[in-house]
Amino acid sequence: MRMKKIIWGFFCALFLTVHLTARAEESNPAEELSLYATSAVLMDADSGRILYGKNADTPMAMASTTKIMTCIVILENASLDDMLTVSAYAAGMPKVKLYIQKGEQYTVRDLLHSLMLESHNDSAVALAEHVGRGFLEPELAEKPVEEYTEEESKRAVAAFARLMNEKAVELGCKNSWFITPNGLDATQEFTLKDGTVIRKEHCTTAAELARIMAYCIGESPQKETFLEITRTANYSFSSDGRSFSCVNHNAFLNMMDGALSGKTGFTNKAGYCYVGSLRRDEKTFVVALLACGWPNNKSYKWSDTKELMQYGIDNYSYRSFLEEGIAFDKKILKPIAVENGQTHILGETAYTDIEISDRRRRENGSMDFVDDGANEKNLEGLLLREDEEIKVEYHLQESLTAPVKAGAEVGEITYSVGDTVYRRESIVTVSDVREIDFAWCIRQILTRFWL
Repeated sequence: MRMKKIIWGFFCALFLTVHLTARAEESNPAEELSLYATSAVLMDADSGRILYGKNADTPMAMASTTKIMTCIVILENASLDDMLTVSAYAAGMPKVKLYIQKGEQYTVRDLLHSLMLESHNDSAVALAEHVGRGFLEPELAEKPVEEYTEEESKRAVAAFARLMNEKAVELGCKNSWFITPNGLDATQEFTLKDGTVIRKEHCTTAAELARIMAYCIGESPQKETFLEITRTANYSFSSDGRSFSCVNHNAFLNMMDGALSGKTGFTNKAGYCYVGSLRRDEKTFVVALLACGWPNNKSYKWSDTKELMQYGIDNYSYRSFLEEGIAFDKKILKPIAVENGQTHILGETAYTDIEISDRRRRENGSMDFVDDGANEKNLEGLLLREDEEIKVEYHLQESLTAPVKAGAEVGEITYSVGDTVYRRESIVTVSDVREIDFAWCIRQILTRFWL
């Protein structure tokens, strides 16, 4: 009896060990990440898919990481060789600053390097005024900037902030609000027609900050210039008899192979923030961190960034949606019966062959599906963990009614991971099928009679 208990105990222990080991192997390795940041995201920049998120959709202050949006909006709305004049308002910005002075002139190129390498707050405002004033009434747009009052300068900056917010909406950012071009903490109040006062703060989320960076490095028409500026190690320039030298403070560029771009930030409210990108082995990752420590914790953002980037490199590999074993089995597609369709012989059933078309469905001039992870892209494949599965589903009409046009959509194939669809293919008809009409009936009768 005692021996039987020992044997049963042995097998119970063995079963428990195997079960726990299997559970451990099935666990998500992301659960083992230990980050300092209050909010963090690891994104696949090519698909827009979030691979890891911690409070990813919580709106928070983002300090000078704001300047990636400032930079890309400037690049898309001005020439690098434009000359701009400094206003008293821009010159009066707090540290960190280039100490530009009222009435001085600089090229957009020079101040963009000042903005992105040294994070100068006065350069941000001078750039914002240069673009924003073009959206003011003609008398202000044509007025010399050095003659602007503080209120006029603020109006030009507010016009630029509207461009920033329009770009954010264009990129699908729903919880971001830009007030300043330099990322200094700010609040706006709006009074509605019913008297309700709405208070909005300068903020974004880690997910949307990563989305903006992914756009800057991969989608913007100015992506190459953005990368060139943000990857510059040192930059020197002169203006009005003064010489300046800027050093890139994005230390991550020298921390990991493939480091691509990035921007640091800090305010007392936001804490240390960072958004950075890396490209290695045809994988492009973006990391966004908000509230990643306060003074005496300056290095936390670097350790968090490296941990997230390494997690992406180690755990994700590219898998094509159209590779064998995943691609939709075309043999399933059979001709579809067409009611009231013309045939060669009276009494037969009309059919139309069908095929797969990978064109994206459009409605009202834009794709009629919106997926948070895919950013409306019909992807060829995706970065996936080994434990993630691609689900292939199709929907097809069982019958049609004539007339039927070739190329008419009669079904759809979707490739999804989790609850998000990343690829759609249309199932379309191959040929026209005319409906039965009087002329066809006469031909059928004459053919039968003649035969």
